[in-house]
Amino acid sequence: MAPFTKPEAVLKQAEGLISVGQTHAALQSLTEIFSSKKFRSTPLTSLEPIMHRFIELCVDLRKGRTAKEGLMQYKNIAQNTSVQSIESVITRFVQLADAKVREAQEKAAVKSAVDVDDLEASETPESILLGAVSGDQSKDRTDRALVTPWLKFLWESYRTSLETLKNNARLETIYQQIAQQAFKFCLKHQRKVEFRRLCETLRLHLSNVAKYSHQQHSINLSDPETLQHHLDTRFAQLNTSVELELWQEAFRSVEDVHNLLTMAKKAPRPAMMANYYEKLTKIFLMSGNALFHAAAWGKYYGIVTGIGGRGQEEMSRLAGQVLVSTLAVPVGLHTDEPDELKGKNARLTSLLGLSRMPSRASLLRDALSRNVLKLAPESIRQLYNILEVTFDPLTLCTSVAPLLKDLATDEAYAPYLPLLQRALLSRLLSQLSQVYSSVKIENLLSLVEPLKGSIDGAFDAEQVEAYIMGCARRGELDIRVDHRDGSITFADNAFVTYDESIPSTSYSHENVVQPSMSDLVRTRLSNVAVCLHTSLRKLGVDEEEVALGTERQSEMLKALVSAVEDERKALALRRAVVARRRELLSELSIRKEKEESSRRAEINRREKEEESRRARDELKRKENERVQRQMDVIKIDEAKKLAQSLVEKGVLKADDLDKMEINDKDKLVSMQVVQHEKETKEREERLRIISKRIDHIERAYRKDERPLLSQDYESQQKIDRETFEEIQKSRKDAAKHAHQEDLITKARLSKMMTDYQIRREVIISRKGEEFAKKKEAAQRKIEEEKEKRKTAVLKAREEERLREEKEEEDRRKREEEEEAKRAEEERLEEEQRMQEEEEHRVAEEEAKQKEEAAAETRKQRDAERAAAMEEARKKMQREEEAEARRKQLREQQKAPTAPATVPIGETAWRRSAVPRNSVPSTPIVASNTPPRAESPAPAATAKFRPGAVQGGWRERLQAKEAASAAGGNAIPRSASPAPVSAPAPKEELKKDDDGFQSVPSKNVWRPRRGRGQ
Repeated sequence: MAPFTKPEAVLKQAEGLISVGQTHAALQSLTEIFSSKKFRSTPLTSLEPIMHRFIELCVDLRKGRTAKEGLMQYKNIAQNTSVQSIESVITRFVQLADAKVREAQEKAAVKSAVDVDDLEASETPESILLGAVSGDQSKDRTDRALVTPWLKFLWESYRTSLETLKNNARLETIYQQIAQQAFKFCLKHQRKVEFRRLCETLRLHLSNVAKYSHQQHSINLSDPETLQHHLDTRFAQLNTSVELELWQEAFRSVEDVHNLLTMAKKAPRPAMMANYYEKLTKIFLMSGNALFHAAAWGKYYGIVTGIGGRGQEEMSRLAGQVLVSTLAVPVGLHTDEPDELKGKNARLTSLLGLSRMPSRASLLRDALSRNVLKLAPESIRQLYNILEVTFDPLTLCTSVAPLLKDLATDEAYAPYLPLLQRALLSRLLSQLSQVYSSVKIENLLSLVEPLKGSIDGAFDAEQVEAYIMGCARRGELDIRVDHRDGSITFADNAFVTYDESIPSTSYSHENVVQPSMSDLVRTRLSNVAVCLHTSLRKLGVDEEEVALGTERQSEMLKALVSAVEDERKALALRRAVVARRRELLSELSIRKEKEESSRRAEINRREKEEESRRARDELKRKENERVQRQMDVIKIDEAKKLAQSLVEKGVLKADDLDKMEINDKDKLVSMQVVQHEKETKEREERLRIISKRIDHIERAYRKDERPLLSQDYESQQKIDRETFEEIQKSRKDAAKHAHQEDLITKARLSKMMTDYQIRREVIISRKGEEFAKKKEAAQRKIEEEKEKRKTAVLKAREEERLREEKEEEDRRKREEEEEAKRAEEERLEEEQRMQEEEEHRVAEEEAKQKEEAAAETRKQRDAERAAAMEEARKKMQREEEAEARRKQLREQQKAPTAPATVPIGETAWRRSAVPRNSVPSTPIVASNTPPRAESPAPAATAKFRPGAVQGGWRERLQAKEAASAAGGNAIPRSASPAPVSAPAPKEELKKDDDGFQSVPSKNVWRPRRGRGQ
């Protein structure tokens, strides 16, 4: 960032650059002050001359973007302190741009550059080439080259000023002034495209008022003065759009004015509303909407008559226009309108400030009530009498043709001739429909023929037929065209009723010569009642007859009232249905309109976002470029300063500085580093030489002082001894003097010792009595506190005891309640259990029966399996005996010993003398066991268990001890014993759930548990 310079110096520098013709450099120097940090703290008295000069340079160089940035910066600073300064700068900016346009027009000798369609469109290479090869004269090209750029800049200055001043209440006045000047610019130079953009810009600024309402100095539309400024601007916009004949933009301007008027708390000025309705009349006339055009004239006439101050001739002309516009509304019956048309009519009605849609009849009544017919010219009154009073369809066109010819000569009434022609045709068809049921097309054209000679552009046969078909399509007339017969038929449905509450644009029941069938059906009963009432009144019936028929009449009246009530309810229901349908159609049209408007708003929003994004990107790019330029300038300045410092130090010469590139900062830095290293080395070398010299000098000093050190020591020792002796002598003298003074003081104070002792005893006795009293009081207080504490503790204990007793009582009650509850639950559970046991018993009986059936089946299978098991047991027993005998023989061959005898009746395990790891022998039992050959039946004895013994654990323990006492040798058994008792629990074979015993899978011998121990 460039360093900040005083504003006076910057302005003086810019003036100097301008004097030598360097305007771009002067503008750049003035622009740099806006990027300084101290710019905001600069006083406005110093900044305002700079801003004026800055604006002049921007206008001379046509730098619109630069001027916009500077104005934005200046506005942010000055809006809180000096609004007049901003107004003067903006006004100066616009005046200079306008002066440049006038100067260019004088040079080119033209009034305006009208050959450019869009001032904001950039010139492409194709357009330049096309302009060069086109047939334009050289003067036209010169004029375009001179005037158009300044015209573009003037338009850009207006837009820049509006963007700078928007959404700020303190700048609202100058904002409205600039907007009105922009309207004048568009009107003067006929810039229609720019005018549309200007209107969109103003609408966008107004829509953003609510968005920025929280900011400081935001616009408050509830302020009457602010709202009046906006209304003045919108009326100027409306006037300009009407003069430029931009009718769509004029209608949008009317909507803007209407929206602002709805926000106003007090009524606007009558003159302003008169202008509003006058512009509406022109808009509706150009759009061909005769109904709302007449309504706008009626509102305008009402305001003008209320203001007053108009001459008789002017009021007569105005009354004639009101009456003509009302008569120009076509005559016909409008049925249900489409949704789009209903929404549009509702908008137009609200713009006119009406509560409901106007009709031709209501407009005529309002006009006649304001005495318009008397003030209107004679020709207008005759036209009214022919169209509204008389009924002569055969001579209608003949009578009106001269009047229309006279109106065509008047400029005020000439625009109404097409509308009057349509209204005349509709009136003619309406009157013919009342007289005839069908008309030949030739006769109808002959009736319209007089209009061709009196009106330019009168309808021919095809246009008349097209108008008739249009009326039939819109529902204004119930008519059919038969081209085969060449006739027109007027349909008359007797059972079609029309709601008179609907504001028809033209239909009226006045001047009806022959009522239609629907009118006859609808009014038949009422006409009969009227005739009867009139007849009774004319005949004068006697009072007696009336008295006799009173009861009958009351009955008839009741019946009539009930019938009328029923008919009224049916009619109300039918009207409610019709009204509801219309409401639904209206809501649908409003919804469609809202969706369309939201879609358009979304499209506009996206376009604006895209445009704002492009503007932000462009601004960001320019900001980056500006920052880069500033960085380059700073680098160059730093490089220059560095080079100058190197020249001052002597590293570089002035000639070398001119030859080398100043922009190469890195090279200058490297040169500075090399120079710094060189200076460091030289400084270190000088320091080394100096330190060496000082070292040599110090050595020489010490060499010369060495012989003098002993002499100095002796002299110093002598001086120290003398000093010590003097200090000791003075200390002894001081101690003697202090002792003498202490003795004198003691002798003087000893005289007061007796008085001191007496006084001390008196004080101690008095203080002792006071202490005893205080001690006694303290003791009494302690005893009282003890009593209080004891009472409090006893009371607390009593309260605690009562609380515990109460809690115990509560607990006992809760336990009794819980016990009762638990007893009840146990009773219920017992009942449930008994019920479940009963169910279980029944189930068990059923299961027992099934079990008995299964037991019979199982018994048969047990018998079969027992036989098989017995056979397998015998086989396995024989194998085990054979194996035991073979093993016994092998053992006897290895170690023949006498077997230990076991008493008869004892049971024990027999152990052999073999090692622990050898295979154990088979144990035997006593000799009283039954012989092996006589095995009991499986059902009578227990199953065979190899290695099992009789008795319990005591017998087994005694057998084990006997075997140990015998030396660990077991007696080999000669044969396998027969099972005589139940086996040990550990040796019991596994049984299946169905009672069957498992059979070993292999019939081989296995060592028994407990052997080989």
